[in-house]
Amino acid sequence: MPSWIGPWEIGIVLVLILLIFGPRKLPELGKSLGKSIRGFRTGMKESQDEVKTAVSEIREAAEKRDTEPLKTETEASEPGSDKADKTE
Repeated sequence: MPSWIGPWEIGIVLVLILLIFGPRKLPELGKSLGKSIRGFRTGMKESQDEVKTAVSEIREAAEKRDTEPLKTETEASEPGSDKADKTE
C-alpha cells in the first residue's frame, strides 16, 4: 500500500462511498466488482495460455526447420526435385 494512503484516508473514502451509493447498493456494487475482477483474471489467464501456445508452436517449427537436412545445389537441380519443376 502506498505510504501516502493512511487509515484516515481509507475511512473517508469508505464513508463517501456509503453516502453516495447508500447501504442498499453496496452489496450489489461489491458483487459486480468481484465478478469484474474474476472476469479480468480469467481473460488474462486465457491470453497468457494463447501466448504460451503460440510460442511453443513457433519453437517447434524452428526446431523442425533446424533438424531438416539442407538440400545441396545438385539435389535441387535434379529433374525430379520441386525447385527444378518451379523454374522450368
